[in-house]
Amino acid sequence: MPRVQLRELCGVRSGDKGNLSDLSLFADDSETYEFLVSVVTAEIVKSHFGEIVEGEVTRYEVPNLLALKFVMTDALGGGGPRSLRSDNLGKTLGGALLRLEVEVPQKLLAMSKRAGRRAPLPG
Repeated sequence: MPRVQLRELCGVRSGDKGNLSDLSLFADDSETYEFLVSVVTAEIVKSHFGEIVEGEVTRYEVPNLLALKFVMTDALGGGGPRSLRSDNLGKTLGGALLRLEVEVPQKLLAMSKRAGRRAPLPG
């Protein structure tokens, strides 16, 4: 199975409130959504972000929107004015989540409206 970044399969919305980061992945179809449910767990997301997320990651399934929502606590260095990070807002973490690599069945990748449509990310 090919290993690709999530950006080849879905979109993302992200935000923040205080020291919480809120990320939502959106699939284009139900088959992709079911795949994401089986592969993108809270544990994998926490591992992907490493030391950035000091607290828990909670996943919520939103099947009527074909979405997975992740709430990451203690993820913004204290949040807004308290953080010493150069960019401490949760909005930037959406792009980082799309760089998570997963193994994808070729059939699902071939169905994707997003696969191969963007310029490669650096690194």
